[in-house]
Amino acid sequence: MKLLRLAPENTKFDFMRLRRLSYPLSAILSIVAVLLFFFVGMNFGIDFSGGTQVELRAKSGNADIAALRSTGESLGLGAVEVQRSGADTDAVMRVGIQPGGEAAQQTAVGKLRQAFGDNYEFRKVDAVGPRVSGELVQKGTLGIVVSILAVLTYLWFRFEWQFAIGAIIGTMHDLLLTVGFFCVTQLEFNTTSIAAILTIVGYSLNETVVVLDRIREVMRKYKRLSTAEIVNMSINAVLPRTIMTATTVFLALLALFFLGGHVIRSFSAAMIWGIFVATYSSIFICSPILIYLGVRADVFDRESAPEAQNLPASKAKG
Repeated sequence: MKLLRLAPENTKFDFMRLRRLSYPLSAILSIVAVLLFFFVGMNFGIDFSGGTQVELRAKSGNADIAALRSTGESLGLGAVEVQRSGADTDAVMRVGIQPGGEAAQQTAVGKLRQAFGDNYEFRKVDAVGPRVSGELVQKGTLGIVVSILAVLTYLWFRFEWQFAIGAIIGTMHDLLLTVGFFCVTQLEFNTTSIAAILTIVGYSLNETVVVLDRIREVMRKYKRLSTAEIVNMSINAVLPRTIMTATTVFLALLALFFLGGHVIRSFSAAMIWGIFVATYSSIFICSPILIYLGVRADVFDRESAPEAQNLPASKAKG
């Protein structure tokens, strides 16, 4: 039986010809993403903006998450998050911080008790103030920064410096465009979104390492080809693998987006965007950097020459 192929064999696409378009496009999108972040901002969830968290337990039967969410949103309390907590009878509801201080927060809790008090037991009511949410923003940002620095450090030691610079630029490009995606769509940015960003960074790193490894392998094998020819040959060689990986991940995320529920919708939407951005950057952002940095196949000869000079005469001949 003939195997299914998502990409034709022995492709010879001239990807590097498009670098004169991809770089200006990515530069413009990155600048727009930064401007949107500062002037429009992201739609921070209750985890970051503050609000009230209520733990509910159904007096009979299971907690109806969809009904809780729809009823909560109809109360005019702004953003409402509902998710199951532990047993099927338990749920957690979060409402955004209300303008008007503590009195407004208590009024919001009163509306919740009036709407759900007949069918649900209010086990616990907690207020998440701006100070607590501010600390959460700081810790979340610190976690992202530390993770990215660890990834970039790995890239720096994993590849020659020219390759590492390309990988670093590609990773930062993906991060900026993902932040811009949240600003444009105004999807709720919460702790789940932080997990999405870190996952996108990992996926981008994986794509980058695969492409750069193949470029380095081909560059050592074909000494007389130009850098553009080597990069094109390498990308075409890994293209079936890239398409297969992106397609399978996309289908899984598509199922999560439509069937996973409201809680992980922002995560799955960001990941769908992330796999396209990471695939794009590994081909059109990271790889062409080697051409602009003047990398040639003889770079490996120059690196191995000092090592050969330091070997004993007998080993050097052998």
